[in-house]
Parts: sequence; structure tokens; C-alpha cells
Amino acid sequence: MERRQLPPDDRLIGQGSLPGAFRLGYPMVRGHRDEMVDADGWLRPQWENFIEALSTFPHDEMLTRWDRAQRLIRENGVTYNVYRDPRGLDRPWQLDPVPLILSSQEWAGIEAAMMQRAELLDRILADLYGPRELLCDGMLPPALVFGHPSYLRALHNVCPAGGRRLHLYAADLARSPDGQWWVMSDRCEAPSGAGYALENRVIVARTLPEMLRTRPVEPLTPFFHKLRETLYSLSPRHHEAPRIVLLTPGPYNESFFEHAYLARFLGYTLVEAEDLTVRGDHVYLKTLDGLQPVDVILRRTDGAYCDPLELRGESTLGIAGLVQAVRRGNVVVANGLGSGLLESGAMAPFLPLLARRLLGEDLKMPSVATWWCGGNKERDYVLANLDHMVVKPAYPGIKALPQPIFGEHLPAIRRAELAQNIRNRPEAFLAQERLKLSTAPVWTKGELDPRPMMLRVFVAAHEDGYVVMPGGLTRVAAERGGNIVSMQYGGGSKDTWISADEQVPLAVPLKTADAPVKLVRGAHDLPSRVADNLYWFGRYVERSEDATRLLRATLSRIGNAASYGAADELPVAVSLISRLYRLPADIDPEEAAATIARMNFDPAHIHGLRATIERVHRMAAMVRDRLSLDTWRAVNRLLDEVSKISMGDRLNTEDLVNLLNHVVLACEALSGLAMENMTRGLAWRFVDIGRRLERGMHVLDVLSNILQPLDSAGSAALDVLLEVSDSAMTYRSRYLSAPQFAPVLDLLLADESNPRSLAFQMAALGTHMDQVAAGRRTAFYGPEQRLTIWLTGAVRTAEVDVLARPDEDGGRRNLATYLEVLRSKLWELSETVTREYFTHAVGRSATGNAPIREPMP
Repeated sequence: MERRQLPPDDRLIGQGSLPGAFRLGYPMVRGHRDEMVDADGWLRPQWENFIEALSTFPHDEMLTRWDRAQRLIRENGVTYNVYRDPRGLDRPWQLDPVPLILSSQEWAGIEAAMMQRAELLDRILADLYGPRELLCDGMLPPALVFGHPSYLRALHNVCPAGGRRLHLYAADLARSPDGQWWVMSDRCEAPSGAGYALENRVIVARTLPEMLRTRPVEPLTPFFHKLRETLYSLSPRHHEAPRIVLLTPGPYNESFFEHAYLARFLGYTLVEAEDLTVRGDHVYLKTLDGLQPVDVILRRTDGAYCDPLELRGESTLGIAGLVQAVRRGNVVVANGLGSGLLESGAMAPFLPLLARRLLGEDLKMPSVATWWCGGNKERDYVLANLDHMVVKPAYPGIKALPQPIFGEHLPAIRRAELAQNIRNRPEAFLAQERLKLSTAPVWTKGELDPRPMMLRVFVAAHEDGYVVMPGGLTRVAAERGGNIVSMQYGGGSKDTWISADEQVPLAVPLKTADAPVKLVRGAHDLPSRVADNLYWFGRYVERSEDATRLLRATLSRIGNAASYGAADELPVAVSLISRLYRLPADIDPEEAAATIARMNFDPAHIHGLRATIERVHRMAAMVRDRLSLDTWRAVNRLLDEVSKISMGDRLNTEDLVNLLNHVVLACEALSGLAMENMTRGLAWRFVDIGRRLERGMHVLDVLSNILQPLDSAGSAALDVLLEVSDSAMTYRSRYLSAPQFAPVLDLLLADESNPRSLAFQMAALGTHMDQVAAGRRTAFYGPEQRLTIWLTGAVRTAEVDVLARPDEDGGRRNLATYLEVLRSKLWELSETVTREYFTHAVGRSATGNAPIREPMP
């Protein structure tokens, strides 16, 4: 193929275009190597096919495709929590559609270097937690090791199963202007990003499918297959189905999406610390079916916080007794506890000598020039050359240095303060040479723009060595010439393509050759915490639909949306919905409706519709490994629909009612997915228990609140009641007459064929309670079963004709008392379910003094 050249400019190299409608105006910054174009403006060979295909796209084709990809990112819920970002947990993952492309020849060198480095670091860990010969022989300074907060003395002389401590490793690589790759940092604690790399491939493959179909690119899934095989082999109990769990700090961690994504992809149970317990030096998963033994823990929590008994006592993220279980060999933790010691960049200056000592060979890829200030000579050199250094903390959690500091950008006062901090505590600081990072093309505003980039490469232990993911997570700076390449500082990511020698299949779900397993039906790994979140997920979904129907019934009776008879029905609708809002007693009904509408769409109002749907999203995020992709998309769509609603100074009721119709449909779609797609296991039962309890509460509330306006509004009140209960069609098809109170009460209270009636909810709850309680293996009824039996009996034996009759003075005290007793018992049932199944999941959270996890830099 004829090589394409971009004509040079004065300050920027390359300001030209390729043939076709897609125009490539690509400026290259002098002094930096570009990954796509060489110094003479020629496309590098591995890029030519890609750019050739890109240049054939019609005008705006890339924009259209990328809009679809962004929508896919939102629908899939791919998020990354930037702690200072106001979007917080809902910040969409930043992905660029143009991949980084590397040749197979170049990748072979990177792969060999990463396997060597992982082996070296694992042997260093084995020595430092074993004989400590490196310290005794002066190969490493003791202050560097013993002063590091991630050196866990409790793990000394603890030999893990298989002898390895480093099962998953990542390295951040950067390229200098001369083309040399350098290791900028090592990630040995709980390396993040592999799941994001896989999701990047999936999204880019759907955005640019023809690119991957016609050009051989190394697949990523075999890497995860081998990781899975490694974790499988670590089980201390050699049986057909070891239980492997993925330990996460919780949903407030910045990469929680990845934790849930990997757990679902690998087929592991996602757990938090409160889901595990240690009994008799064995680790167990606390499930509704009892304690289940755990063999392997793939952790995403910092090692120092994994056991409050022997490590950091203030931690709320650990399992008391875990270290003892590891010490006895009853459970394997990957990575091994204490591996975070190697994340210190201060180790880098010593690695060349350690490689010759432990491996008998030179490092195949050097670390960027690094000086640990704990040595006098090194400290003096750093202080003398601060203007040319990037200063970083030698240990995590140093408050005086929360982020890298570029010496050349410091004013004189700040530079003096930094120098004094280094003199006061030299062992806590290190300095690195500042590289001129290579640039990669980023598609923005219809053009390609060069941004500084770094490549995170992932390595997994496998059999007697290590394997490298053929690709990785490429990260780019937020702007051209940016100093920091970090997702926490607004950076983006890329897919990474390694040219293959022949065409290979795209990413597919794992297909392993595991030994045959015993057939089972039903899962037995539902922790109480997850059941609690699923229960509230169901309640909030139902609460959202109920609130939407009430609000729609109210707004459809004012303004242009009002129909005949709305004047009589509006006060009734307002009385039904206003129970959660403090409004003046003498307020005009239309003004009250407008005020309530604004409250509902205000995210700050805790009882509003917007806040309730945000809780649906939050609960779904906490159990996303238990929800199908379609269910997650339905949750996102529900949030999108309510987010479209904004209240201006003028109340446009027609538009609002139309938007509320979409919200009702989104709620129904979500409920339908739960009913039709969820396996009838404990997870589904707790979702439905939440829905049935919430709907039962709603029925009792609207029936109680309709009693007072019933006397004055008559059939108008019943029309509103039937509408908000979605039972008007059923009533009319049965009675063919104007609504009357007795048949309406029967339909909503005691008719088990009506899915909106209280009787239907009680019958469903009774079935659920019997099934959930079956695990007790006792012939006696539990408290929740007794309550549902009482409630079901009270509804089934109710004399509706008698309850519907007014009292002698015209009131309805008998019915009001009856409804109040039912409501009290239903609340008691809710509390009983919580006490019986969720109690031990309450009271611990992923907050407090312990860090959730250091963010991905």
C-alpha cells in the first residue's frame, strides 16, 4: 500500500487531509513522538488500513456512530466515579472511538518485558515476606520496606497456596520521544482497569465493526479465561466447584462498575466485607441459605484494610480473622495481602540490581529515572533539580502531597515549602524525571487531536509463569499538552489494538473446558445485603409508579389537559397526593397541584418522584451484578425519562402529562422485565416482596384518604380512585354503571383476581414467605409467615358490604379502623422481614475513616 504523508507546518507538523469525506486535520506537537504519524508526517504502517477505512466514511458518519456509542455507554451503565465531580457515581466512562494501534513485533517486546517484571516483583515479595535476604544483604534499604504502610508484618512467613503472591499485575507505560517505552508505575495491590479495557473493546467493536472484521486484532477474552483458570487452581479444597468471590469496597468506589462487570463476566459472586465471616479459621459467605465456604477471594480492597483484627483496627471494609484463615491455608486471597508494598515508586531505582540478583538477567524495560529521597545523596540531587522533577509521594495517603507536583510550575514560595517538606520527611517522597509523553489521536469535534497518553498493561499468573493481555487500557490527557494523564483529572480512555498475524474472533463470553459439574437448579449465594438491596429496589420501583400515577391524575385535571368533570375531581386528586407534602389548608387546588408538581421534580425533595427514581437507580447500581443488561437499561431509561422533566415558571400541564405517561411506561417495562426475565429464585422473590408490600401500602393509603372526600365528591372521588389504581376498565366491564363505593371497595380490597388489589398482594406475599422460610427446615411457622396468614385471612373474610356502609352519623369509622389495623400489620410485616433476613446487613457501610480505594490515576 502506498504510504500517506501529511504535509508539515512550521510550529505544528501535519495540517493536511486524507481523501474522502472524512477530513484529517492532525497537528503534531514538536518534541513529542506521535503514535499515529512519524516525524516526517507519514502514517505508521499499522495505522494505514485503519485511516484508509476511516477516510471512506460519509460526512458526519463518525459523529452518528459515536453518538450511538455514547448512548450504549449510558445504557450499559459504564461509569467511573471522579470524587470531585458533581456527577459522582453517575459520571459516564470517557472513551475515545479511535484506538491505539501497535504492531505485533513491538508488542512482543512489551509482552516479554512485562512477564519478566511480574516474575521479578513476585520474587521480591516472596523474599520480603520470607527470609528477607534482600534486606540483610543491603540490596534494599530497611526504611523503604518497614516504613511502607502496605508492608503487613502479620503476613511474614505466611506462604500462600501455589507459592505466588502476585496473581494480577499492571504497569503504566509511557513512551519517550526516542521511541523507548518506560515503566512509570507498578500496580500490585488491586490493579484496576482490565474490565474497562474489555468493555472498551466491546463498545468499539459495535461502533466500528467493519474495522475489526477485516483487520486481524488480538482478542482480549483468552486473557480472562487464563485468569479464571489460575484462580480456579488456587482453591485449597480440590473439588469440582470451588467458590470464588470478588471482594469490593462497595458502590462508592470509583471503579465499582468494573467490579460488578468482572464478577458477572467471570461468573463470581460479588461481595462486600459484611457478606463474609470467619468461623474456625475458614471464610464463609453469609447467605439466606446459611454459611457457604469460600475458597478464593479476588480482592479489590487495599490489603491493610482487609482484616480489622490483625491489620488496621479502624477498617470497616475488612473481615475479622481473614489473616488467620490465610495463615492456615484455608483460603487464598489474590493478590496476596501485602502486595501493595510494591506500588511504591521508590522501589524502581533498585529493580535493575534486583533483577540481576533474582533472575540473573537485566531488566528488559527500564523504569523512568527515579530518586527516592530517603537516601542523602538522592535527596540532595532532587532538591538541587526540583525544576526538572515530578515529585510524588513514596507511600500512599500522604496528605501533604495528594497529587504529583511538577517542579517547573511551582512559584518560589511553593517550591520552598516543598523543599522543606522533603527535608523534614525525606523517606516519604520520591522524584521522577519528567518524560515528554508520546501523543495519540483523539477524535473530538469532528477532528483528530494529539493528546499525551499512557498505556496500562495487565499481566496474570498462569501455570508456572505469567501471561499478558494483548492490549490494555490506553489513557489520554484531558487536553492537548496536559501534564497529568488520569481518569480522576478528566482524562479519557482508548481501546488498544495489537495487530495479529491472522484474523481472530471478536470478544465473546468465556467458554472454558472445565470438568463437568453436578447439575443444580437454584442459586445459594444470595447474601443478606444483596437481598436487602433487591427488596428496596422493588419497593422504590413500585413507589415510583404509584407516585407517577397520582401526579398524572392530578395534573390531567388542570389547565388545557383537564376534561369534563375535572373541577369536581381535582380536589380529590390533590387530597390523595398531598399526604407527603406540607401545604396550607386554604390553598387553591390548582395552586396546590402546581406546588406539588414542582416538589416532585425537585431532586432535593426526599419524597419527590425524581428523588425516588434516583433511589431506584442507586439500588440497581448496588446489585448490578444480579441484574440483566436489559434490566439495567430499563433502569437508566426510567431515570432519563424523569430527568427530562423540568419545571419552569409556566406550568404546561399537557407536556407534563405526556412526559408522565412515558415515566409510567418505563416503570411498567422495568416491572415486566423483573416478572418475565428473572429466574424464580430468592433474588426475584425479594424484589417482588418489596413490590407487593409497597403496593399494599399504597392501596391502604388511597382507600383511607378517599373516605373524607367521598361524602362530598361522590362518584367523582371514585373515578379518581379507580384511575390511580389502574382499575377503571375492570370496574366498567363488570358493572356497566357509574362507580359505587361497595363494588369499588371490593375490587381494590378483596378481589384476588385484580393484581392491583390488597388481596392479590397478600396472597403473593404469603407464597413468597413460605418459599423464603423453607430454608429453615422446621415445621413451625416463622413470624413473617404468621403475619401474612393473619393479613390474608383478614382480607379474605372481610364483609365488604358491611364495611362499605356509612355509620349512623354518616361517617366511616369502622372502615377507617379496619384499614388502619391492616396498615399497622403490613408495617409490622415489613419490619419483620427486615429483622429476619436483613438485620446483620445494616449498620456497616463503605464510609468512615478508611479509604474506599485509591483512585485510578
